[in-house]
Amino acid sequence: MKGEQRLKGLTFHMVPQAYYQAQPPEQDYRPEPMVLGKEDFIHCTTGAENVVATGERFYRADPRPFYLLVIDLEKVLAPVRYDAPGEIFPHIYGPLNRDAIIEIRPFERTPDGRFFIKAT
Repeated sequence: MKGEQRLKGLTFHMVPQAYYQAQPPEQDYRPEPMVLGKEDFIHCTTGAENVVATGERFYRADPRPFYLLVIDLEKVLAPVRYDAPGEIFPHIYGPLNRDAIIEIRPFERTPDGRFFIKAT
């Protein structure tokens, strides 16, 4: 859109592995239908410590294995904006073009189901 500023940096999106693998790879990514309510955007979380907290808060009781999609915000074609103060949770308003996903990694869990990110 005219006057819209493109966001920079990386953000994360959590997705159940089976759901992601079932999506046609030649099509833009669309998230799993929301259990928490109908929303018209893709939830993302900026910062490794923040995405762990998000996983703990919303998905700890979900036993499925998850991926973390690492997204380059500069490559996202759909509008992206922060709808809440703090610039931690960007929302992507539309499907996610696959070339903006720069890495797909398993979102690690402890035996009791807690999420964590391995130090590199």
